[in-house]
Amino acid sequence: MDTLNRTPLYDLHVSLGAKMVPFAGYEMPVQYRAGVMKEHLWTRAHAGLFDVSHMGQVRITGPNAALALESLVPVDVAGLAEGRQRYAMFTNDAGGILDDLMIANRGDHLFLVVNAACKADDIAHLDKHLSNACTVAPITDRALIALQGPKAEAALESLAPGAAQMRFMDVATLIWDGVEMWVSRSGYTGEDGYEISLPEENAEGFARALLEQENVVPIGLGARDSLRLEAGLCLYGSDIDTTTSPIEASLHWAIQKARRTGGAREGGFPGADRILRELGEGASRKRVGLLPEGRAPMRAGTPLFDGATQIGEITSGGFGPSLERPVSMGYVLTILSETGTTLEAEVRGKRMPVTVADMPFRTSTYKR
Repeated sequence: MDTLNRTPLYDLHVSLGAKMVPFAGYEMPVQYRAGVMKEHLWTRAHAGLFDVSHMGQVRITGPNAALALESLVPVDVAGLAEGRQRYAMFTNDAGGILDDLMIANRGDHLFLVVNAACKADDIAHLDKHLSNACTVAPITDRALIALQGPKAEAALESLAPGAAQMRFMDVATLIWDGVEMWVSRSGYTGEDGYEISLPEENAEGFARALLEQENVVPIGLGARDSLRLEAGLCLYGSDIDTTTSPIEASLHWAIQKARRTGGAREGGFPGADRILRELGEGASRKRVGLLPEGRAPMRAGTPLFDGATQIGEITSGGFGPSLERPVSMGYVLTILSETGTTLEAEVRGKRMPVTVADMPFRTSTYKR
């Protein structure tokens, strides 16, 4: 544990009784005294405060920054309006996913949030390919906090006026106690909420100000995972990686018309031949939701069968507290991906029924 990094909120986590665990090179809170189940349900009903300062924050500047970044991602960056954010993924030459990320247009620069475990590689990737056209600047002096749940709007608005006027995927600069905060109305739970970047020296004070409100409690990584699973959201390294294409991962919705075949800026990103072909013709496998029969969760690595033939594997799974039942996601042959298809999963040597289901498992509540 001595070699792990600590976020600016480490001391706060310890003071609140968090159970700290290694995660992506950091000591992070997996849960607090209430436990994962109560933290999950609290976020769905009220507002949960998450420390996501381990994530990577990057600023890209330059007159051609948007077009330059389009050479690395299959999404429309040039068409992203100022004050808006978009989901994206870095792809490789084989059409696999190097990482998924958020891109915000903050007017004079693009602001990227990348996954903690990938951030060093992502920054090196950006430097290698964009440094001749842009300035790539990792941000190392700001914390990142997520506030999620139906009471998040009121909680943030009370401290930083202007939050309530934002809509899903808006980005804005809000002020708290004289501190400039970069805020997006987004998150990783399927709930309405915000992600807030602010100077690390102000992070604990702001977090404490939020926690003073009766509707806000701290939430750990355990509930963050069950919340995103119910929302049908991918976890990099589990549900998507360098071996999966965006089309296999059912992320085709993230590729705008401008980057598709016949679009204004068709292709031009790594793996475009495969990805555009699969967009037109389909992929041989597909990420789907899965509902196990009974109460026992089916977790990552569980093989899936159609008769005697293995046709896929679960990549994420657990118990969905809001649904009071286990939920999973994974990859199956596309010909067996229709909602309602019954397959079998092998759990501890026994075959158990599992049904292909639509995602999200619980309707998301984004404020559009």
